[in-house]
Amino acid sequence: MAEIQEATTVGERHGPQFIPKLRSKKLIIRLVSGGQPITGTLEGYNPYEILIQTAKGQILVFKHAIATIEIVDEPKGYKADI
Repeated sequence: MAEIQEATTVGERHGPQFIPKLRSKKLIIRLVSGGQPITGTLEGYNPYEILIQTAKGQILVFKHAIATIEIVDEPKGYKADI
């Protein structure tokens, strides 16, 4: 039992470190299945999913379904209407 708990702790420490840095930034997310990209602001996350605030509302996306995450560069002083 101790080995399983220890492995979980090690896995949590070595997970993606970039997601916390994306919080409150405007993103474009492209899914593995294709379709229209999702544009919005990262509101929250957990080990399996992320929550995106879009112009039409909140969308919950499973991390395993994400192909790419792109940060939208905004001009200095620009305020998005989200």
